Amino acid sequence: MDVIPAIDIRGGRCVRLVLGDFNRETRYGDDPVAMAKRWQEEGATRLHVVDLDGARDGVRANADVITRLISAVHIPVQVGGGIRTLDDAQGLLHAGANRVVMGTSVVERSDQIGQWVSALGAERLIVAVDANGDHVATRGWQVTSAVELLPFCHQLKSHGVQRVLYTDVARDGMQSGPNVDRTRQVADVLSVIASGGVSSIEHLRALATAGAEAAVIGTALYTGALRLEEALAC
Repeated sequence: MDVIPAIDIRGGRCVRLVLGDFNRETRYGDDPVAMAKRWQEEGATRLHVVDLDGARDGVRANADVITRLISAVHIPVQVGGGIRTLDDAQGLLHAGANRVVMGTSVVERSDQIGQWVSALGAERLIVAVDANGDHVATRGWQVTSAVELLPFCHQLKSHGVQRVLYTDVARDGMQSGPNVDRTRQVADVLSVIASGGVSSIEHLRALATAGAEAAVIGTALYTGALRLEEALAC
């Protein structure tokens, strides 16, 4: 199972939010490019980058810094946040992103899923499935939709989606442990990258047992609760 450091960007800076709450922000650095180089030097084989402003507002406010970040490292970078159109996604891939993560647009325009898979390629598209309980959250987790998690995963599979990023919103930034049972249920349908609450080696082992192909780690790495070298060795 792969371990992927998260770099969340707001206002051009590296931050972490608690439960996706923009009023509960902790800043961990003014230079996302330097942070990307740090994780690469510590052994990361992939990075997960999120434009938080874009996720909430639908406008890729941190596009320039993300483009510089992608160019500054040689490991694959997957990018999400504010990618609302096919042009947005293709632009990021042309800029060097290895994969794009689309969430809100897929939930709100599910009739276009097949088109996006065909245009981008199933290996280049990750669908963000951010769950607030049994329902999918959108627009930077500010809105909880009527879309149910597991039926939505089956719908994605039927349209050719291969991989999702599953996040339990209620656990993100809390370091209280991932939702292993729900991860297992999602992994029974699609390849899943798990996110939210990971803060120990035991959490990583539990996710691997549940069938996750990778885990995104954010707050635990920035606070020092979990060292990347230790996680990768595990």
